[in-house]
Parts: sequence; C-alpha cells; structure tokens
Amino acid sequence: MQALSFQQSGDFPAADYDAAMRKKDRPPLGLRLTELRQAAGLTQIQLADKLGVHPSNIGFWELSGTPPRGEVLPKMANALGVSVDALLGVTPPKPKRQAAKGRLQSVFEAASKLPRRQQEKVAEFVGAFVKQHADADA
Repeated sequence: MQALSFQQSGDFPAADYDAAMRKKDRPPLGLRLTELRQAAGLTQIQLADKLGVHPSNIGFWELSGTPPRGEVLPKMANALGVSVDALLGVTPPKPKRQAAKGRLQSVFEAASKLPRRQQEKVAEFVGAFVKQHADADA
C-alpha cells in the first residue's frame, strides 16, 4: 500500500484549514479557553502536561467549544490562574442581601409567617412609619 503525502503548496488546502480555524469561527467557550491559555503563557502541549491529558484534548476543547470533563475543570482553572466560573464564562450568583439585621430581622421573619392580610397591614404600617421619618429628615 502506498502512503499518501501532502505538500503544503499543492494537494493540501492549507488556506481552507486556516480560514476554518480563525477566531470568529470558534464557539465562545473555545475562544475563552484559547485566550486564557495564551494569557497564562502556555502552549497546548504545556497545558496538556499540567492536566495529564493528551494535547489533542486541548485542541478539541478550544476548537469545538465542548467543556472539559468535570474532574479536569478544577485542574485547568488552577493551571490558568482563574476560577472554574471564569473558565466557563459563568457569572457567580450575587450573595443575597439581608434587608434587616438583629431584632428587626427576627420581627420581619415572624411577620412573614402571618396570614397574607396581616402581612399587608404590617407592611402598610412600616411603610407609613418609614415615610413619616424620611419626610421629617428632609
């Protein structure tokens, strides 16, 4: 059987391949992985060595936009110096802000267990009380 050989100048459409690999053709996750890897100053081979995977996996993840397996994600994030959320482009949820603290919070928690009609009365009273003091301060 005769082996096929391609020469860069003739038989292999290098221009078509290069055009397909341009950044604009890549999915967002693939672009992010490539940019983070390059920002960390790593080649695909170096990153693969750090993760203990084959270098072709790095290329696949960067070109396809398919995320790495769950056990690889923390290692990759650590190697690139980012969080897993940043690696995947996920915005972490903002922590829930408490409306009240201490005694006031416990009163509002107790009020939230009242029937709806009584909750509305509490809200009406507190709203009027706050408005009265805001008007007095103004």
